[in-house]
Amino acid sequence: MTAVRARSKHSHDDAPDTSAAFERIATLPDGPEKEALRQEVVRAWMPMAERLARQFRNRGESAEDLRQVAMLGLVKAVKRYEPDRGSAFASFAVPTVVGEIKRHFRDHMWGVHVPRRVQELRNRVRAAVQDLTRTPDDRSPSVADIARHTGMSEEDVLLGMEAMESFSALSLDAELPGADDGYSLADTLGAPEPSYDRVIQREALKPKLRALPERERRILYLRFFREETQGRIAEQLGISQMHVSRLISRTCAKLHDQIEAKAA
Repeated sequence: MTAVRARSKHSHDDAPDTSAAFERIATLPDGPEKEALRQEVVRAWMPMAERLARQFRNRGESAEDLRQVAMLGLVKAVKRYEPDRGSAFASFAVPTVVGEIKRHFRDHMWGVHVPRRVQELRNRVRAAVQDLTRTPDDRSPSVADIARHTGMSEEDVLLGMEAMESFSALSLDAELPGADDGYSLADTLGAPEPSYDRVIQREALKPKLRALPERERRILYLRFFREETQGRIAEQLGISQMHVSRLISRTCAKLHDQIEAKAA
């Protein structure tokens, strides 16, 4: 393959001349030979994809993951490139790779999912803050300053500023501002109240208890509300303790089934 560098709008040391390979790819039918030639072109352009990936470092994603995403974008660019359109591969590949990396950040790196429009507002606000803080006084720009600079409404600026806090989530173990005793965000969270379930169960059980035969209702009352033993209950009713035990088990099982059937 000729070692002449491709000419594009921007010349880069990592831009090889693969025009002959792309022309050959365009004439080949789908199959192993075409795929092997595509892989050869991908390998030739890998330094360019790696350079683009490095531009997004220090944004919360590992260098290796960024490299893998950039390689995916490069593979897509090689597969979709059409040399007969007249543009150099670099001018097609660079936005394809960068777009893949940006989509990765948009879809996978937000701690809290926000709509795409809000993500775009966040990016515009972030860029405006960077521009405005380069002024000689180096003061933080106000909402009105950002709105004037971007042409956005102040409402959209505020929305974008809120989204800037949603890119990464705060750990529940993080200590609250001003707390000097280790009090964390997790300590402020409530917990389910077990008594709520008990109230629901009691209210569901009341009509079922009222519908029981008198003797079964009395046995449950003596056993669970008066805390009488099965022997004492048997003496009061004039039946055996074994009979009392069987009645309690049978009645409780029947009530349980009725409550479960109603819940279902």
